[in-house]
Amino acid sequence: MKILFMGTPEFAVPILESLCKEDKHEVLAVVCQPDRPKGRGKSVIFPPVKEFAIKHDIPVLQPEKVRKNDSFVEELSAIGADIFVVVAYGQILPLRILNIPPLGCINIHASLLPKYRGAAPMQWAILNGEKETGITIQYMDKGMDTGDMILKRAIPIEENDCFEDIHDKMSALSCECIFEALDQIAAGTANREPQNHDEATYAPMLKKENGLIDWGNSAISIYNQFRALNPWPGTYTHYDGQVLKIWECSVESENIAENAVPGQVLEASKHLLVKCGEGSLKITMLQGQGSKRMDAADYLRGRAIPVGAILL
Repeated sequence: MKILFMGTPEFAVPILESLCKEDKHEVLAVVCQPDRPKGRGKSVIFPPVKEFAIKHDIPVLQPEKVRKNDSFVEELSAIGADIFVVVAYGQILPLRILNIPPLGCINIHASLLPKYRGAAPMQWAILNGEKETGITIQYMDKGMDTGDMILKRAIPIEENDCFEDIHDKMSALSCECIFEALDQIAAGTANREPQNHDEATYAPMLKKENGLIDWGNSAISIYNQFRALNPWPGTYTHYDGQVLKIWECSVESENIAENAVPGQVLEASKHLLVKCGEGSLKITMLQGQGSKRMDAADYLRGRAIPVGAILL
């Protein structure tokens, strides 16, 4: 097939690379989000998909907006692709774009649809304590992740899997499944299973405030929050007016210090042990505001947090 690939972040790169290595398919062009300034110096950074495309001499299109963009629609039509493959592109495509390729537009979505439609499905699955997730390849329609499903593949979420672990597993799984879906489409045997919209759940874009710890939650819930939001936006709390970012932690489920209040520091020597709504959280690596990450023991030697202090 002649393919137009639409994707932006690191998650999409292995899938694009797999398509480029497959002799029976040809990637004609790539569409990704515009370059953005990043970091303290605000230097302009290419999206990961663009970096790959440039290294492999694949033409790149980067429209600021795809809606009401006549010139972009004309460019897409002129490319002559049989099918559009979309992976975490970052914009909702209007019908006049979806109708361009004769074999349609397909999307690889990082959840078992109809659960976790939206921008951050992997993070929200971990955050909510799900035991499994997976990928869905679907035909695209005008809604957000609402199209008919071609295939689904599940993977377990292990107890200590963080976002980056699931990210890499799901990207590798997508590389395997995209060829199965393309073969079915080429043969005219692809499934079109409508989604049960009554079972839909949503995974909205994350914000920095999603990382603020509510110590009234159980230790397991806070640990899931840590796993889901590491490295960005990260999980954090406050002490003495300063932000403390958590980089390593574990659950202590014993009901110790039952008279303590949520957020109260129970131990503060080799680690921080903090009372939660249920159980407690053992923090072994953290980062103070304006400093680098370090072992909790090293941090506490430089800036003591007394037993009995309250984290907010």
